Amino acid sequence: MGRFVFVSMATRAESRLVVSCRTLLAAAPARAAVRGEGKMAAGFLLNRGVLTLGIHSQRLCRSVPLLQVREKKRWMKAYTFLMAKKLKLEGPPPPKPRWQQPNWDYHAEVQAFSVRLQENFSLELLKTAFINPCYLRAERERREQLGVDSESTALSLKDNVQLRNSGERFAKSFLSDWCRANFPRLPVVGVESIVGNLTSAATVSHVARNLGVEDLSMSADFPVPDEVLRSTFMALIGALKESSGAERTGFFLRDFLSTQLIGKDLFDLWTVVDPMGLLVEELTERKCPLPEPRLIRAAGASTVLPLYFVGLYSDQKLLAQGPGETLVGAEEEAARVALRKLYGFTENRRPFDFSPQQLQQPLLQSVSN
Repeated sequence: MGRFVFVSMATRAESRLVVSCRTLLAAAPARAAVRGEGKMAAGFLLNRGVLTLGIHSQRLCRSVPLLQVREKKRWMKAYTFLMAKKLKLEGPPPPKPRWQQPNWDYHAEVQAFSVRLQENFSLELLKTAFINPCYLRAERERREQLGVDSESTALSLKDNVQLRNSGERFAKSFLSDWCRANFPRLPVVGVESIVGNLTSAATVSHVARNLGVEDLSMSADFPVPDEVLRSTFMALIGALKESSGAERTGFFLRDFLSTQLIGKDLFDLWTVVDPMGLLVEELTERKCPLPEPRLIRAAGASTVLPLYFVGLYSDQKLLAQGPGETLVGAEEEAARVALRKLYGFTENRRPFDFSPQQLQQPLLQSVSN
């Protein structure tokens, strides 16, 4: 408010000066006519009035903060252009791990990680689970390059290899039993494929990153590779097993790894080269008649985008039907649909029950043993 009042006062003063100058200019010819110096006096007064008006206006402009009203600095455009050009030429800066940034307390973050997951970890085991062998090797090499005596300043850290092996064995055993309990008709090969997908580096690293394991993991490289994140997560499972027992670890695996099956198709997890041959084997074991493929309907057979529907019949009953751009493709898709029905892995199956009562005590005891 004060700024605008000051500007208005300056404007009023300037207008008064202009009026007085005009008055002087109007009276100048009359006075010059009397004295006989009209032209010279008028020119002198005009020059003096203009000079006085210019000096006064310059003082007013200096006192009025016009640049602050725009909120734009003149150097900002050149600086912004230079920084954008530098970013385009050099690329973005390399990412920094969280422990190299300010406001970081590793001990407090490890404790917060345990509380955030609502699990009772042993603090020493939890810190050990985050230490990867690659970090210890890189730290030793760095100290050797700096010329530090390895005997006097030896690393008193232990890697997570033992915890990782223990956690990986427990995870595979528990997930295998969980899959057999939820999909009892699934063959052994299918169970192994599902367990392999759940314990793969892509799946486990996805879960680990969303739980914040990457910020606490001590690794030689950053961003932390998927294999290192997987080993760190398996070490966390081993630390939880030794801290809280097999039952709590089973709940942990069920809540964070088994849930990755939601929305997944069976044959995205299990690669089957010949679904029709596998269907024939399954029906033979169940002593059912062999499937007979029949063309149910077709559309656009003479166009570039044909569509065929093939149905599979067994004992004059429709097992499944599937679409395809060719008859062979439609037959394979119908075989996959029939296998999903046989194994109980359909899209409209009953959802998994992740309540605490779902995990059966005999299952946990068999896994822990």
